[in-house]
Amino acid sequence: MTAGDSIARRLAGPQVDAAPEPGQAGLASPTVRGRRAKIALFGLFGCGNLGNDGSLEAMIEFLRHHRPDADLVCICDNPEEVTRKFGIATQPISWSRYLTGVARKLDRLFLKIPGKMVDLVQTLRHIRKRDLVIVPGTGILDDFGERPYGMPLDIFRWCLGARMVGARIALVSIGAGPIRHRLSRWLMTAAARMAHYRSYRDTQSKEFMESVGLDTGRDFVFPDVAFKLQTPAIPPPKSAGAERMTVGVGVMSYYGWYGFARGGEAIFAAYIKKLAKFVVYLLDNGHDVRLLTGELTDKTAVDALIEEVGRARPDLPSSRMIAEPSLSLNDLMLQISAVDIVVATRFHNVVCALKLGRPTISLGYARKNDVLMEEMGLGALCQHVERFDVESLIDQFATVVLSREDCRRRINDRVRQFEDDLDRQGAHLLTLI
Repeated sequence: MTAGDSIARRLAGPQVDAAPEPGQAGLASPTVRGRRAKIALFGLFGCGNLGNDGSLEAMIEFLRHHRPDADLVCICDNPEEVTRKFGIATQPISWSRYLTGVARKLDRLFLKIPGKMVDLVQTLRHIRKRDLVIVPGTGILDDFGERPYGMPLDIFRWCLGARMVGARIALVSIGAGPIRHRLSRWLMTAAARMAHYRSYRDTQSKEFMESVGLDTGRDFVFPDVAFKLQTPAIPPPKSAGAERMTVGVGVMSYYGWYGFARGGEAIFAAYIKKLAKFVVYLLDNGHDVRLLTGELTDKTAVDALIEEVGRARPDLPSSRMIAEPSLSLNDLMLQISAVDIVVATRFHNVVCALKLGRPTISLGYARKNDVLMEEMGLGALCQHVERFDVESLIDQFATVVLSREDCRRRINDRVRQFEDDLDRQGAHLLTLI
């Protein structure tokens, strides 16, 4: 059974809440104007990013549990993959990318304007069938790896279409900023301004949107929706006195904020070289290593790291450094359950490690990692992926080893609070449906 089949089966037969008492606070009727609620879930789903798909899964779990009769459709990057993985109806974010032959040539000849018009017409055609558009988590309002005419324009077009046909828009525990390109910033801010409900996964996202001119006076801050995912059964971590541990090292195919920009290969090579030095330190000190990923494209980084470590330690037994593919956040959490400490770059590697109570060190590419770590009381365990110092990382690791039992207790307490906060947000959302 594939990871996608497993997820689809988990989501296919939800447990249904008992009917609420009339007037019960925070709960609304499961119908809209006397019929089934028709809800669209929007985002970059199905493109191989486990964090994005995990955010979608968390929202589907919530809706299937509380509104089992709702008619769901996902507006996403890869419709076929999302349908296969989650068993729901889908629509593409953009139709112009599927133009072929003469139509594609004409679109390019006229600066892709005809394709954008096709996208607008199709957006209006499909969004008029929906009552509510939910953007479930993800860093939807940043332009990491994006040009203005990609996701910035897409989210603006769909929000505009929803407003034109009277559908409501909810941005739920989203990440925001930075948005470095001026046009992308205008498009994304305009899209956010059209939403009826906005919440952010951290205060810095809310503050960023305020800094670009959005009125956030009625907006909320709630944790990342992935903290409400079902947690797999996990073995207890090794005791604090265990000398030999397994360390999870999260790797990313990172080429800079705009991966298509000049200098990306040099950034990637420097990152892998320094990370390999740290892995060699762990191995030489008797620890085992498990490599963790968060996107299908991260296999490039895994292969490069294994090659770099292999040059330094050619006789290393394969059992000392394990690399297995992850196809979902559930897969990733199962792998993290086998480690004692995590060092990671991707945001949802950090989220999953913390969700499982694992002491974590962050090598993030954006402030979102640092903010989450600070909320967990681990702010001193952060470095930037492009500037991290290996000796400092070794010192941070030594600190975690000595204090990991205290770290686990603090993390677990905070995660329980996050889950309670997300339950409160759920009550807000149910009033929209």
